[in-house]
Amino acid sequence: MKYLIILSILVLSACSSTPEVALKSEATNIIQLIEQAKRRYPEAVRGTFQIPIKATGSQNGVVYLNSNLDYREPTNITLALAPSTIEAFSNTYKISPDLYFINKILEVTGKVERIRIYLYKNGKRTRKFYFQTHIRIFSINQIRVLG
Repeated sequence: MKYLIILSILVLSACSSTPEVALKSEATNIIQLIEQAKRRYPEAVRGTFQIPIKATGSQNGVVYLNSNLDYREPTNITLALAPSTIEAFSNTYKISPDLYFINKILEVTGKVERIRIYLYKNGKRTRKFYFQTHIRIFSINQIRVLG
C-alpha cells in the first residue's frame, strides 16, 4: 500500500510538470536556422519556429511575410502563404494576412527550405541566382500569433 501511494505521487508529479514544458516556447535563432538549412540543402529542416514579421509583400497571388525589412538579405526568412491559405485567412478574419501579421511574432510549423531565386534581364531569366530561405504555408493551422 505504501508503495502504491509513493508510485501515485511520482506519476502525478511527473504529469503535472509536462504541460509547463509543452507550453514553454523558445525564440528561434534565425541565423542558426538559416545555417542549418544551408547544411541540409537540398533537404528541408522540419519543425516549429518563432519568426518575427517585419515586412510583407505579394506577387502572383502569394503573400510573403518577411523576418527582415529587406527580403533579399541573407539573414531573412520568408513565410510564403499559398493562395488557398490567404483566402481561408481573409474569409475567417476579414482582413488580409499581409496587414494582420505585420509586426507580430509568429509560431510557424513547417519546412525551412532554401529556394533558388533567378535574376531576370530584359524580361528573360539569366543563369544568375541567389538563395532565399522560405517556409511555405499551406494552412492557417500552421501559424499561431505569439505577440
